[in-house]
Amino acid sequence: MPSVEYTTPDGMTDNTPQKENASAPVNASFRANPTDADDWDAHYEWRFTKEGEEEPYLTRYDENTDVVFTDFGKVSIVCYVQFVNKEDKNNIVQIRDNYWGVEQMPFTINVSSSKLEMPNAFSPNGDGINDVYKPKSGYLSIVEFHATIYNRWGQKIFSWDDPSTGWDGTHNGKPVKDGVYYCIVKARGADGNTFNYKRDVNLLRGYDTTSTTTNP
Repeated sequence: MPSVEYTTPDGMTDNTPQKENASAPVNASFRANPTDADDWDAHYEWRFTKEGEEEPYLTRYDENTDVVFTDFGKVSIVCYVQFVNKEDKNNIVQIRDNYWGVEQMPFTINVSSSKLEMPNAFSPNGDGINDVYKPKSGYLSIVEFHATIYNRWGQKIFSWDDPSTGWDGTHNGKPVKDGVYYCIVKARGADGNTFNYKRDVNLLRGYDTTSTTTNP
């Protein structure tokens, strides 16, 4: 029976055949998993078709294939296979729409629209709460990302390209002073939306996180 394992940007994996509201980029590993096929030569055809289109935009011919989904929208994935008997080449079995059971096919993945928000403050005091300046949790389908931190004199302090990481409030390995810094973010979503943030960032090591855990 065919199987799939999805890996999302946060490193989480699942094997849900019909995956909804996925945050791009999503890495997917498709496996045909043939059984009792020792006497047969198998020829596979994985078809990837976007919702509303008749023809697949991608076709793969391997038993197993890995694909990265970066575009917004729903994709249907089916696997067709033809078995040819090794002893009798005229003995051919083609399995198409009913491959391993209707309930298992097709696989579908629905990549969500993009979302990105940046906080205006953080408190890198080592208490494990809001210690890193990065996008607010819940960002979705960000396929391109670049952020840069500047001090008040316009000096570049830090930059990063992965929205799951961020700035820990240091420069050249040493903690910077509390105060106001400036952040510029340029990002693009799987749906084509662009995000351009230019905002002040308050670095507050003395912020009292014992009374609240809200990310500003």
